[in-house]
Amino acid sequence: EVQLVESGGGLVQAGGSLRLSCAASGFTFADYTIAWFRQAPGKEREGVAWISSTDGSTYYPTSVKGRFRLSKDNARNTWYLQMNSLKPDDTAVYYCAVVDTPELAPVISMGDEGMDHWGMGTRVTVSS
Repeated sequence: EVQLVESGGGLVQAGGSLRLSCAASGFTFADYTIAWFRQAPGKEREGVAWISSTDGSTYYPTSVKGRFRLSKDNARNTWYLQMNSLKPDDTAVYYCAVVDTPELAPVISMGDEGMDHWGMGTRVTVSS
């Protein structure tokens, strides 16, 4: 059974940085897409970063591009979301997710329905 555990959330001032971690276990996919989503109070869940295992290609929406960056530590089966220049609008619960499809375009087009396994989330609060 795939398990994803997020950590690293917390309270940070606007302009600050946080690094979220997603530790995976029971993971046997040869090729896959990892993504980070977030859900702010009263809003729908939205994707903020995707990475393909096959070539490391990534996608970030305009709202976070240039501020957020995905990376992975294959040896630790852990993925990271580095978040810089944080804004109060970034306040949300952040989730990592995985699907055994390495092609980003179809996965991204499906939003959260494109992902099969989810963590429980970690809360990020950005104060102004």
